[in-house]
Amino acid sequence: MSAIRWRFKGLRPFLRDWREFKRQAAAEPDGGAAFPITRFRPFLADRFAKAGAFGGGYFWQDFIAAKKIFKSNPGRHIDIGSRIDGFVAHVASFRKIEILDIRPLETLDSNIVFRQADLMNMPADLESCCDSISTLHAVEHFGLGRYGDPVDFNGHIKAIRNITRMLKPGGTLYFGSPIGRQRIEFNAHRIFSPVYLWKIFKPDYDFVSFSIYNAAKNEYGENIPVPESSLGPDFSKFEIPGVAVFELRKKKEADK
Repeated sequence: MSAIRWRFKGLRPFLRDWREFKRQAAAEPDGGAAFPITRFRPFLADRFAKAGAFGGGYFWQDFIAAKKIFKSNPGRHIDIGSRIDGFVAHVASFRKIEILDIRPLETLDSNIVFRQADLMNMPADLESCCDSISTLHAVEHFGLGRYGDPVDFNGHIKAIRNITRMLKPGGTLYFGSPIGRQRIEFNAHRIFSPVYLWKIFKPDYDFVSFSIYNAAKNEYGENIPVPESSLGPDFSKFEIPGVAVFELRKKKEADK
């Protein structure tokens, strides 16, 4: 049913409730004067909605990655460019999180430690610095100039290489990005084929898990098979971009 029809449907109960509310106000000792009604602001469709609104790719990727970090409890977790009011806030509610971004940020909580940095040109002191990294819906922007970063056609590859350098052997990477028919929508973002991403990750990482959100169908799935061309569904054909979250473990040198 359309939103307009819901509103019409809500008009009758709204008027019924308004009459009852006025009756109750008039029955108060002061006739309701202590709490005057100054104007109408009817919300005629809310009574038919669900208890809360949630969903969408950003919600699911932030939620699933935060749950995994809570469970794994890494020694040092660094985030690169993820949503402050989503994923970072989730994690900061239960542990310290360090965040890197090319843009400045003022933080208000001691659990959020910020450093301004360009991950296409990694500071030397970040080499092998942590056992856990997240980057959710961030790397697809690298090198497109959207956030004041230098234009670089291969910015996403440089970022992934530097993230790998930051992780200690055996460390975990949570990588979220838009997926679908591979393309660049300049200067907004890249859309990645999951097969393409896995080919980049495979030399340095062992596969742990893969989760996707299908935006066209509003469906979310966890523990999807590793996204190789011969295995599992082909998400590279999404015309409406979905969201993927890779959970990967950096190989130890002897395993490469």
